[in-house]
Amino acid sequence: MKDKIGIRTINILSVVIVVVVMIMLGLRQKPYIGEWTKQLTFVNAIINSLTAFFLLLGLYFIRQRNIRAHKMCMSAGFLLGGLFLVFYVLYHISNEETRFGGEGALRYFYFFILITHVLASFVVLPLVLRAYYYGWNRMDDRHRKIVRYAYPIWLYVSITGVIAYLMIRPYYTF
Repeated sequence: MKDKIGIRTINILSVVIVVVVMIMLGLRQKPYIGEWTKQLTFVNAIINSLTAFFLLLGLYFIRQRNIRAHKMCMSAGFLLGGLFLVFYVLYHISNEETRFGGEGALRYFYFFILITHVLASFVVLPLVLRAYYYGWNRMDDRHRKIVRYAYPIWLYVSITGVIAYLMIRPYYTF
C-alpha cells in the first residue's frame, strides 16, 4: 500500500512539474521579481556542476560499499536538483529568453546539447524520484534496476546543463 501511494505521488509530481515548467516557458508577460534573478543562470550552472560531482562521488562510494556516504552524496544531488528547479522557474518567469548567437557547426552543436538536455531532463525526473524513493526505503532490487537508467541520464543532464550555460553565456545581457 505504501509503495502504491509513493509511486502514485511520484507520477503526479512528475507530470505536474513538467506541465508547470511548460506553462511557465510560454508566459508572454514576465513579472519583475528583481535584478538578482539575472544571476540565477550562473547559480544553476554551479548547481549542475555540484550535482555532477555528487553523482560521481556517490558512484564511487557505492562501489566501495559505503552506503552511508553514497546516501549522503545522492541526497545532496537530489536536494540540489530541487533547488535548481526552483531557480530555473524563478529565472524563466521573470526574464526574457536569451537567443544563442553562434553560427555554423557551433550553432548545431549548441542546439543538439540543449534539446537533448531538455528532453532528458523531462525523462529523468520520474526516474530519479523513483530511484531516490526506492533507495531511501531500502528497496534495493528496485533501486538498482531503475538506477541503471536514471543515473547516466541524470549525469548527462547535469553535465550538458553546464555546457549549454557556458555556450550561451556570452549572449546574456545584464
